[in-house]
Amino acid sequence: MSETEKRGLWGRLFGGAAPAASEPPAAEPVVEAPAPAPTSWWQRLKSGLSRTSSSLTEGISAVFTKRKLDAETLEDLEDVLIRADLGMDTATRVAKALAKGRFDKEISEAEVRSVLAEEVEKILAPIARPLVLDPAFRPHIILVVGVNGTGKTTTIGKLAQIYARDGKKVKLAAGDTFRAAAIDQLRIWAARTGATIVAREPGADAAALAFDALREAVEDGTDVLIIDTAGRLQNRTELMDELEKIVRVLKKLDPAAPQTTILTLDATTGQNALNQVEIFGKVAGVNGLVMTKLDGTARGGILVAIAAKFGLPVHFIGVGEGADDLEPFVAGDFARAIAGLEQ
Repeated sequence: MSETEKRGLWGRLFGGAAPAASEPPAAEPVVEAPAPAPTSWWQRLKSGLSRTSSSLTEGISAVFTKRKLDAETLEDLEDVLIRADLGMDTATRVAKALAKGRFDKEISEAEVRSVLAEEVEKILAPIARPLVLDPAFRPHIILVVGVNGTGKTTTIGKLAQIYARDGKKVKLAAGDTFRAAAIDQLRIWAARTGATIVAREPGADAAALAFDALREAVEDGTDVLIIDTAGRLQNRTELMDELEKIVRVLKKLDPAAPQTTILTLDATTGQNALNQVEIFGKVAGVNGLVMTKLDGTARGGILVAIAAKFGLPVHFIGVGEGADDLEPFVAGDFARAIAGLEQ
């Protein structure tokens, strides 16, 4: 039926003229959702430590509900802090600080958490030190060691990004020659950050690679040489011997090498991290720490126990996999976040 015939039929049935053919509705304007506001480092840190702080605050709430501060209460508090991996020394210190002037008095949970934050900050403040490149050395050599799975290679990539943004000439050495994936991962980070890279085929001699990387870095005026190493379990003697060899070879070119030896630690390993610090310190002369994966555990308190026992500088902490999730360690922020307080 033609359009004219349709209009005639409409008039006979309903009277009047048929309505004009409708036009397709105009498309709705596309309104793009606003981009999410970037979160601050404090927000990411607090969120990352939420499992640790929740565990602590729940334990504290259970201990101090309608109870006066007596010897039994303090013992219960120490148990809560030890279970959160803060360590015996920290637990005793917090209990003593809390008892001063408050013994046999009612005390609020908020006051307990405030004292906890104060004491944790006192422990952490001396070891919260930025990683400063020594201008007397060019390149400044950073050797990165640690057990497989601690985020070692990713940490190297993030460090390269930090120094590249500062205008430094960065070179990476893919010394984890046992894993092809680690070499590939470091190549990606080099391309992303504009760093140069020295890499060999899987199975190559790691010490020889480190030697070549340092020689090239000296020749081309590199500011920072960051050397990856194979992930080693601290109880594998032959692998730890290989690490010692890398250090010896570097010293042939630069007796002061490496200027910085960083141990990456996985917060989820809890008490085992203490053993790693002790053994890697003896073998490789560790003089700085990076703790990763604080967002994946309720055991973030282990960083406090490590600080109390070893006093090694903590340069960076990580609370995620993003390139901006590695930040310089700030004692006060960490202490308040772990206690569940606001900044």
